[in-house]
Amino acid sequence: MDVAKARLNFLTLEPVGSSDVRPSILASWVRSQHFKLPPDRIALPYISDPDLELPLSRSARPVLQQLHENLDGQAISIILTDRSGLVLQRLTADAGLGRYLDKVHLAPGFSYAEEFAGTNGIGTALEGGGPMHVFGHEHYAEDLEELACAGVPIKHPITGKTVGAIDLTCWRKDAGSLLIALAKTTADNIRAAMLADSSTRELALLQAYRNSSRRLGDMVMVVDDDLLMMNAQARQFLDAADQRAVLGYAGESLARGTADSVAAELPSGTWVRISCRPVEGGAHGTAGLIQVTVLGTDGDQTPAMVSHRPPSRPLLPGLVGRSAAWLGSSREADNACRARQWVVLTGERGVGKVALARAAHQQNDAGGPLRVVDAAAAGFALELEAELADDTLHTLVIRHAERLDARMVDFTVDTLYGVLERRPSSLPWVVLTLTPDDGEAPDLGDLLTLFPLTVDVPPLRHHIEDVRELVPYFLDRLSHGELSCGPDTMRQLMRSPWPGNTAELCHVLQQVVARRRRAGVIAPGDLPARVQAISRRSLSQLEALERDAIIRSLLANDGHKGRAAKSLGMSRATIYRKIHDYGIQ
Repeated sequence: MDVAKARLNFLTLEPVGSSDVRPSILASWVRSQHFKLPPDRIALPYISDPDLELPLSRSARPVLQQLHENLDGQAISIILTDRSGLVLQRLTADAGLGRYLDKVHLAPGFSYAEEFAGTNGIGTALEGGGPMHVFGHEHYAEDLEELACAGVPIKHPITGKTVGAIDLTCWRKDAGSLLIALAKTTADNIRAAMLADSSTRELALLQAYRNSSRRLGDMVMVVDDDLLMMNAQARQFLDAADQRAVLGYAGESLARGTADSVAAELPSGTWVRISCRPVEGGAHGTAGLIQVTVLGTDGDQTPAMVSHRPPSRPLLPGLVGRSAAWLGSSREADNACRARQWVVLTGERGVGKVALARAAHQQNDAGGPLRVVDAAAAGFALELEAELADDTLHTLVIRHAERLDARMVDFTVDTLYGVLERRPSSLPWVVLTLTPDDGEAPDLGDLLTLFPLTVDVPPLRHHIEDVRELVPYFLDRLSHGELSCGPDTMRQLMRSPWPGNTAELCHVLQQVVARRRRAGVIAPGDLPARVQAISRRSLSQLEALERDAIIRSLLANDGHKGRAAKSLGMSRATIYRKIHDYGIQ
């Protein structure tokens, strides 16, 4: 069977065997299908101003230019991408090929990641982590069938991490076996150029890391503004939350430029000794070597060490969380309130922007009135005018500013200017909350000029360690202390991406209390089905129903996949595949 027929059979749900098409291509087709990509057209995200001053771009430029000169007159395009598949540079000597590549958007600013473009030399090489050639009908999108491409990931010469990819693309009819070899050679040349361009700082860090890793049996990390390396012990022992905590402690020490040693309790509850020393040549004094040693559960330490425990309560009243990201936003909001500086709190829906404003007000002006007006409400204009006319008002929060239309933006600007003129010596503290990704954002330029400071409130997935404190806090409010969370359940909650952020976490716990358990210990099976699965993509309503049915069947059959498959009327192979696809834990 030829590849064109195999692709057609695949798209029409006919059987396709490993003998019909290369296994790596078939696996990529399956991934492309899971991404729900249309096979009959190509639609890619675009960035109008990609960063062309990455170290990769600078090092690759002379290598690519030399190759372009050597290939002069040949219908081969040289393409450089970043590690996400975003095209940074394209050199094409043949005008006809260049026009075709423009037509299929294989041009700077477009992303050829597999999740957007389907099976292709760039995205599939990055997905697989190794060289990949894709010829003609092996492409998932039929718009690419006239092309052949060979992609090779580019590894950083010091860290070993993938930093981008080189791709050579030509007409399918002109493709030869040397295309992939030439792409590999080019990737090696770029890697060598990056090594030659590596700074003294990176080489000093690498040397310090190697010396310590050989000499010590402890966890070892080296860090700088744009570099992080850790040995196998650190990767295995420290989860993501513990790694962030270690780096937070180390960052404070390295900023002082001194060699320090502290004993600290990590978010996982483990006590460790964190020893830091700067490495010469680091940017802004923040480069250094970190050694982590596990202590006893009670934090056994020598008298010379500083006992350092994370703060037991949040910076602002009424808030929960002690991660560096959350405390940083809290501190900025607190400082803005203290200085009576008008501020924009920006972040995803549900991150706690209004809660942060209330807490800052409570900390600095507990006796004064605070009012919240909603820009999405029908009576917003009248409410805003009335609140600002009240000279006793101390704090005003204008939420959902992204919902203002042009006319209401002008009205809000005029109203706020009126307060500035009428109360110059006793201004209220005004906070604007903004959710940037909430539909088509209006032009808020004139309004934002009144707010000299913007504070980014992080999504929950960026300070996931705070879930350990948020869950008991919410449960105490919802069940009056009669309900707690088991360790397996807590681990599951911390694995969830929480697209709805803290508000979603609270809602999930409300569901547990209302529908499942009101006292005792919450088990993983008590959680809603969507929290028991971690999917890399959005699910359709039908897929979500199927996922929930599989989870219920697994729970009913004590996790036995064979019995669960039988009760659902599907094969064992099918349920294993769907468990993987839906990210069911």
